[in-house]
Amino acid sequence: MSFVNIVVQAVWGTKRRAPFMNNEIRPAVINHIKENALNKGIFIDRINGYTDHLHCLISLNPEMSIGKTLQLIKGESAFWINQQRMTNSKFEWSDEYFAVSINASMLEQVRWYIEGQELHHKKVSFQQEYDELIKEYNDNKGVWGA
Repeated sequence: MSFVNIVVQAVWGTKRRAPFMNNEIRPAVINHIKENALNKGIFIDRINGYTDHLHCLISLNPEMSIGKTLQLIKGESAFWINQQRMTNSKFEWSDEYFAVSINASMLEQVRWYIEGQELHHKKVSFQQEYDELIKEYNDNKGVWGA
């Protein structure tokens, strides 16, 4: 019997970092993403974000690539946001995203980090955070264990 346990943290932003995800819109979008993901066989452990981005901790489906998983989450949620007319102009997610595998020993730290996004972004912009994540993972040090 096959066993697969791949947990990925994915981070993606709004197109041009537009601050569309305010405190009124973000909870509805997060709830919709969770429901839609479940219907597509995507298990989301945690999801949270700030005005211009989301962090998502995903247990990767062995039959779906990271790219396909994020395409389904991002594409469908953007369509839904526009269909619901939640923003004054057309809503789009940025094409780019950040995705890394998470060691099981680091899951609680990553969950805590995702839950604390509002507090975190009172000090650090999304661009600073994104650049820091890329640098840390590119250096092979790991953000969560350093």
